[in-house]
Amino acid sequence: MVNEGKLSLENQQKLDKLQEELASARDTFLGYPVSKDFDYSELNKFFQYPINNLGDPFEQGTYRVRTHEMEREVIAFFAKLFRANPKDFWGYVTNGGSESNLYGLYIARELFPKAMVYYSESTHYSVRKNIHLLNIPSIVIKSQENGEMDYEDFENTVRMNRHKPVIVLATFGTTMKEAKDDIGKIKGILHNLAIQDHYIHCDAALAGSFGPFMQPRLPFDFMDGADSISISGHKFIGSPIPTGVLMAKRSNRDRIAKGISYIGSFDTTITGSRNGHSPLFLWYAIKKLGIEGLQQRYQHSLAIAEYCEAELQKIGVNAWRNPNAITVVLPKTPQSIKDKWQLATEGNISHVICMPNVTKTQIDEFINDLKNCTEQIIEEEFSYDFSLS
Repeated sequence: MVNEGKLSLENQQKLDKLQEELASARDTFLGYPVSKDFDYSELNKFFQYPINNLGDPFEQGTYRVRTHEMEREVIAFFAKLFRANPKDFWGYVTNGGSESNLYGLYIARELFPKAMVYYSESTHYSVRKNIHLLNIPSIVIKSQENGEMDYEDFENTVRMNRHKPVIVLATFGTTMKEAKDDIGKIKGILHNLAIQDHYIHCDAALAGSFGPFMQPRLPFDFMDGADSISISGHKFIGSPIPTGVLMAKRSNRDRIAKGISYIGSFDTTITGSRNGHSPLFLWYAIKKLGIEGLQQRYQHSLAIAEYCEAELQKIGVNAWRNPNAITVVLPKTPQSIKDKWQLATEGNISHVICMPNVTKTQIDEFINDLKNCTEQIIEEEFSYDFSLS
């Protein structure tokens, strides 16, 4: 056996410092949709294995150090949650939402090579990159003030190009405002324009995991008209490794599958080698949580978001939320607040995302910081103006 040696004292100190920095950063972020209330310590023993889920999780292969069985159970869980046809669903665990969206667009392009892609200006930045990689012509649709797709602009734009097949990239939970495109309305517009050749991919990275529990329910899943759906596993559910889930119709997947003799399986995924630990984390989480647990996580997040919005308004901050959203939108914060609480900012707005791990105590501390900072700025500006006089 090769002697692997030991880390030097200097390198061990680097690791210790990194752990301290990560713990500090983890405890003070409110601006990104990442859950941190997970405990996968029971799975530590599986890190001694080179788990690689290469190939299609629903096909046999020659490499056996894998978690395909767990991956299939994860896909089946979300297939039921998203009301997929029990006889026509497929999917796999991806490296994250960007890969999942790329796959949805890839299937759509293979089905309709001459199609035009439509997506709103509020769509995640990765979509533009994916469209460029796939070399598909596209048109950006205006967004409404709340971040939702402008359906009138969509209908008028599709009407001008109705001779071409349509690919729609709908978003169920936009990055900054957690707006949700209504797939029922999109489907209705395509029907009214007699566009028979169309494909709808739903990017539900954040909100998909709790979309079925919303009251009133919003159209976004397979029964509502989606042809494929993507979610992130590290957001609402939580994972130490970025991960995602891509759900599609098996009948569509079958039209693009290619057999690969080297691995004894079909080449149906974007990447060859795939992380086999991520499906294990997701499997563990959904087995422990179940539908009821996911629903409780959403209700907690929703209550915290309502609290955050109300408390911000109490101190004079013009905060608001989209219906059913766990994201609170507010005017752009001072730099010190943005840095401490790691708030994502775009243009003149920032946001707080009330993930399941966020507590009222954290919200109180954040609002107190914001209040004190604002008062200090007002005081400094008043002193400056007074001195000029």
